[in-house]
Formats: sequence, C-alpha cells, structure tokens
Amino acid sequence: MGLAYLLARAADTIADTDLIGRDQRLQYLNMFRGQFAGDKVEPQALEAIQAGLLPHQTDSAERVLLERLPECVSLYRQFEQEDRARIRWLMEVLPKGMEMDLTRFPGSSDQALAALERPEELDQYTYFVAGCVGEFWTRMVCAHRPAMSHWDVERMAAVGVRFGKGLQLTNIVKDLARDLRNGRCYVPAQWLEEVGLTPADLLQPKNLPAFRPILLRLIRQAVDHLDQGWLYTMALPRLEIRQRLACMWPILLAGETLKRVAAAPDLLDPTVNVKAPRSVVYRVMALTTLTGACGYVGTAYWGRLRKQIV
Repeated sequence: MGLAYLLARAADTIADTDLIGRDQRLQYLNMFRGQFAGDKVEPQALEAIQAGLLPHQTDSAERVLLERLPECVSLYRQFEQEDRARIRWLMEVLPKGMEMDLTRFPGSSDQALAALERPEELDQYTYFVAGCVGEFWTRMVCAHRPAMSHWDVERMAAVGVRFGKGLQLTNIVKDLARDLRNGRCYVPAQWLEEVGLTPADLLQPKNLPAFRPILLRLIRQAVDHLDQGWLYTMALPRLEIRQRLACMWPILLAGETLKRVAAAPDLLDPTVNVKAPRSVVYRVMALTTLTGACGYVGTAYWGRLRKQIV
C-alpha cells in the first residue's frame, strides 16, 4: 500500500511540474505508466523522466522521490504476481485523471479558464483521481487481511469507489476559488447554465448567491457518497481498528470541511482558505482513537455532522 502511494505521488509530481510544457508532461506520464505495462525493465525511460524533471523540483520530498524512483519500480517487480497486478491496474487508471487535467484545462491562469461540460465528466474525473483508489484499497486489504475474507469484494469495491468520489468532491468544492484562478473549473458548465452563469462568472465573489444552488447540489452529492463511505467503514470488522480509523478520519474531516464550505460567505475569494481548523482535526482523532474506533460513537458524530452540512 505504501509503495502504491509513492508511485501515485510520483505520477502526480510528473503531471504537476508546470515549469515544463504540458505535452512533455504527458509524454513523461505515459513513459512512467509504461513501467507497469509488462515485466520488461526500461531504465532509460526512468532516466529520461529524472533528467527532465529533477532540475525543476523545488520541493525536497518530491525531489527525493524522483531520485529514488528506480528503487520503487524495482521493489514493485519483487512483489507477488497478484499484488503487481493490482498495482498495475491502479497505475493504469489513476493517471487518467492527471491526463484529464492536462488536456481539458489548457491554461494555468484565469485568462485561460476552461470547464468540464457535463456532470458525467465530473463523475468520470472523480473516479479516475479518487474512486479507483477506494476500489484498489478494497481489493488489496481483502487479499491480505484474513479478517476481511468474508467480504463480497466486488460489491464492497463499488462502495469503495463511492467513498473515494465523496472525498474528491469535497476537495473540489473546498478548492474551487484557487482552481478557478489556475484555469480549472470542475463545476460542469451544463449546471452553471441552469442558473444563468458561466465559468468566468465564478471569478467574481459577488456571484456566490447565484451559484449557491449548484454548490449545494455538489455538497449533497459529496455527502451521499460519504454516507456510502461510512457504511463501508462500519462493515469493517471491529478489531480492524487501524483500518476503521483510516476510513473514519477522512470522512469526518471531509464532513467538517463541507459544513464550513456550505456556510462560507466568501467561498469564491481565493485568499480565503476554507477548511477544518487544527483543533477540530485533533478532536476527531482523539475521540475516535480513544474509543477504539467504536461504531456507535463514530456514527453518532457523523449523524450530527451531516445534519449540519445541508
């Protein structure tokens, strides 16, 4: 799981290195995905990625990750065939969301603002960048945790997809103003047309009242997905405390964030950071940890919280 996370972060670093052109980033991203297409090692491709990206890395952690990328790929090739297949699938699907970012949004400022056109595209995007992670997580833990042997993997993987989509929709509404300034509008233009708005109208904070019906639609959709995520969490065996916490925390913190997004009077102001304060993060972690990820306590918290969101 840790290696899969590092590989996903490496792909994200490739896609986000904006000091090189989009076409070149797409080329490097495809070269990276190619490392998982078969059993053939291609060190030249990794060397080309490193040569193209390392000079542009200002973040020390991302720089170290790129420097040690050959070690990550080498470790991947030492895994059992079944685990390699699961990671290979993830590394085929997850970068598709990064490709959407690079191809659907041609600019990097509000002067080149572009939007997704239809709700189906938003659903597809949230699957690529987060929903597939819920599916991968489910298949991986079911393969390695004896306590999960009773799970219907296919059914729970589909619920895991909903879980991931809910978290990504939370990120989208939380980061809406900053994404707009970076040329990306994930709110479908079709929905905006329903209330007489265009993507460019969202650059004006005064248009928040007109946008609010669409915002609430996005928030309700996120909550519906997170409800499924909570069912997923409660289906985990009680003794799988670490797994339960790993699911409880993001759901509860997403709920705290959505509550603040729904009430924020300045959501379209890019200088305002709408998120749960650190004190709330500590409270959520302490409450759920000290109660051993108790389902009664967590469910009561989530039930109260979701009523405060919409």
